[in-house]
Amino acid sequence: MTQDLRLTFIGGPTALLEIGGKRLLTDPTFSPAGAQPSGGGRQLTKTEDAALTADEVGAVDAVLLSHDQHADNLDAGGRKFVEESLLTLTTTSGAARLGGTAQGLPPWATIRLGELEVTSVPALHGPPGAERVVGEVTGFVLSGGRNIPTVYISGDNASLEVVQQIARRVRKVDVAVLFAGAARTQVLNGAALTLTSEDAAGATRILGARHVVPLHTRGWQHFSEGPDRLRKSFAEAGLTDRLHLLEPGETWATGD
Repeated sequence: MTQDLRLTFIGGPTALLEIGGKRLLTDPTFSPAGAQPSGGGRQLTKTEDAALTADEVGAVDAVLLSHDQHADNLDAGGRKFVEESLLTLTTTSGAARLGGTAQGLPPWATIRLGELEVTSVPALHGPPGAERVVGEVTGFVLSGGRNIPTVYISGDNASLEVVQQIARRVRKVDVAVLFAGAARTQVLNGAALTLTSEDAAGATRILGARHVVPLHTRGWQHFSEGPDRLRKSFAEAGLTDRLHLLEPGETWATGD
């Protein structure tokens, strides 16, 4: 019998995933709303508090951190959570910066957590060449044979070409957790640094995902496309039945 995935949306890019007997947290952002320092002397503005505090989330088996460079993926409250966590899986450069229990995974490396396999997958945080400016980013695939659904977590990826690479390697994706919101800043002249709503629909088709849970669409000022735009794009693509847009604090499960 297939085990369910339970996903609780906490805010921004942060969600608690319960799968294969493990509790995993994506990109922790627990600081209160307001201006957040974000590397290079820049600031990003957080517009919503997290729906759950770090204490309410409690201990997790691993943090899945797409990257540590930007506050909208790891703010000060998130850093404290990482410091106290048993394991953080992230980029190799990010693990070197974070130290502690952070473990860097190069693309396509796999680590086993009990029955669950966590594989790092490529991500591109903007247009081609963005790595030179924004740095290294990773996504993740969770799997575990017949009894565990295959879950793709995009991280801050803006490239459908990258999604195509992953689809060719992974072949079957049950649930896609897509970081959307078309994040835009002055970096890279306002280019989209995460998936646009239209591209999120395109990624769903490429992956053949039966379920899509968007993250990274609300809670920060520089997210240029919110939930309403996602609904519109998925409706235009005929994919509304696959879309699960959650309110902060709401939980969705594959068995629902």
